[in-house]
Amino acid sequence: MAKIHPLATVHPNAKLGETTEVGPYAFVDEFVEIGEGTKILPHATIFNYVRIGKDCTVFPGAVVGAIPQDLKFDGEVTYVEIGDRVNIRECATINRGTKASGKGITKIGSDTLLMSYTHVAHDCTVGNHCILVSYVGIAGETDVDDWAILGGSTVAHQFSKIGTHAMVGGGSKINKDIPPYVLCGREPLMYVGVNIVGLRRRGFTGDQIRMIKDIYDMIYYSGMNVSDALDKIEAGFPPCEEKDTIVSFIRASKRGIIKGGNIGGKGEIE
Repeated sequence: MAKIHPLATVHPNAKLGETTEVGPYAFVDEFVEIGEGTKILPHATIFNYVRIGKDCTVFPGAVVGAIPQDLKFDGEVTYVEIGDRVNIRECATINRGTKASGKGITKIGSDTLLMSYTHVAHDCTVGNHCILVSYVGIAGETDVDDWAILGGSTVAHQFSKIGTHAMVGGGSKINKDIPPYVLCGREPLMYVGVNIVGLRRRGFTGDQIRMIKDIYDMIYYSGMNVSDALDKIEAGFPPCEEKDTIVSFIRASKRGIIKGGNIGGKGEIE
């Protein structure tokens, strides 16, 4: 049976795992499902239509499942879905989806960390193994792919896309899509290289990283427009998952991708 502190408020119809814990002054609404081993710490709030997986921790002051901050929202039933082993730190906020223009669901993948005061707006999708550092705010319908890291105080315009394994420098303003595997920063936000350290930590080989770098050299430094560069990449680079991931992401971009910066030459991988 779930361990519920006597000073917590938990609706009797909420579905809690047998090893779920709810601390004092926490609030859990009626249409909520919380998995085994998850801890809802004191003063955390879980509103209606939220599903939380196993072994998560929701820290004090966090609010999960508040209605979207979208004037088109009209009271419809929409959802928040959170995976397993997710840490939602102090005063983070995750809003429900909206059906007016979005998907009706906001999703957080497994093994993801949302640090203090982060905000995930309606219909966003944050993938697995992501990190949103303190004070990050992502506007409605932003997609953050697996393993991406957004530095502190970064803000993302609605409908933005951040590719897998990308790393965004702190204090950035995202108003264009950020392709996979890249490192970006500065003002305005621009490509400054491949996320070499992150890729090495996650087991990418030297050959894989060189391939990624060569692809981005063609996109950003060949003098071709992006469409022509992608055609060249598809025709000239050997088949591999990294190439397909980059090309498909950029071809699907509706906002366009961040520009390349002058970083004093293309550099070499050590």
